[in-house]
Amino acid sequence: MKALVYTGPNTLVYRDEPDTAPEPGEVLVRVEAVGICGSDMHAYHGHDTRRPPPLILGHEAAGRIVSGPRAGQRVTINPLVVDPTCPYAVDGRWHLSPTRQIISMPPRPGAFADLVRIPERNLFPVPDHLSIEHAALAEPIAVAWHAVRIGAERLHQPLTVSSVVILGGGAIGLAAALVVRRFGATAIRIGETNPLRRQTIARAEGLAVFAPGASGEPAEGSVDLVIDAVGAVGTRAAACSLVRPGGVIVHVGLLPGQDGLDLRKITLQEITVTGAYCYTPTDFRHTVDALAEGVLGALSWFEVRTLAEGPTAFADLDDGRTAANKIILLPGA
Repeated sequence: MKALVYTGPNTLVYRDEPDTAPEPGEVLVRVEAVGICGSDMHAYHGHDTRRPPPLILGHEAAGRIVSGPRAGQRVTINPLVVDPTCPYAVDGRWHLSPTRQIISMPPRPGAFADLVRIPERNLFPVPDHLSIEHAALAEPIAVAWHAVRIGAERLHQPLTVSSVVILGGGAIGLAAALVVRRFGATAIRIGETNPLRRQTIARAEGLAVFAPGASGEPAEGSVDLVIDAVGAVGTRAAACSLVRPGGVIVHVGLLPGQDGLDLRKITLQEITVTGAYCYTPTDFRHTVDALAEGVLGALSWFEVRTLAEGPTAFADLDDGRTAANKIILLPGA
C-alpha cells in the first residue's frame, strides 16, 4: 500500500509500505479521506515522544470497510482504541482509560495510508449523502463537541444567554464555534492571529472573528465561557484576562508548557478551569448525527489535496501559506 511516512523531524516520505493486516476483532478500512491534525504537526516537528519515527501518522479518517461482514460500508473512524472491559469504558469515559491507544501512535499505524486496521466497534456508519471529506471531519469536530459540552455543564446559565470566546481559529477552534452555535449560543467570537484564517472563518461560516490585541477584542472580564483551542502561554493568559468572575475556561489545546494561568484571579473570582481531551463514544455519535443532519454549517473551510502531496501540505500549514482551517488528504487520488 502507499503511505505517507514520518521519517524524522520536518520530513515526510510518500512511499510503499507493507499492507496492514487486521487482528482478531478488527477490520480493514480503505482510507478515502484523512485530515491533518495539530497533533500530526506536533509530531512532524519532532516534539512528540509518543510518536517516534518512522511512523504513519493520521487519525482523522473516513473510508470504506474492505474486510469482514460489513465490507463495503462507508464509515468514519473513532481512532481511540480502548479495552471495553476497563472501568473507565464501562463508565462511558473511554477517552480516560489507561488502556487507551490511538491510531498514529505505536503500536497502531495511522491513516495516512491506503489501508488502516481498526476494531469494528470503532466504526460509525455514514449516510450516502454525506461527503467523505465531511465524514473525515467527525473526529476533530467530536473533540470540539466534547469541549463545548464540558463547558456548558460547568456554566451556571444557559449557553443561549452566554457570551463565548474561542481562542484559536484552526479546525478545533472553528468547530467549537460551530458546535456552541448549534447548542444555542449567539454571542460567539473567535480570536485568530492568522489573517488568512480570519477571512476564511468570516466568509465560510459568518462568525465574528478578531485579531488578538487589536480592536474588536472583547473587554477584560466580560466573557462567560472561554475555550482555549491553542493551549499556549499567550492564549492561557488571554483566557484568564477575558473570563468574567465565576466564568469558565475550557483548555483543549495541547501545546507544551503550563505558564500563563493567572492563579490569583482564578482563586479570587472563583473561575472554573477544566481540561477537555478527545471525546466519549456518545460525543462521537452525536457529532456524526449532526454532520448527517447538516446542522453544523457550510463546512467549506477545508482544502483537499492528494496523499502524495502530503509533504507540501505540511510545509504550507507550517508556514501559514494556506487560508484553509484544515487540509484533508485523499489516498488513492
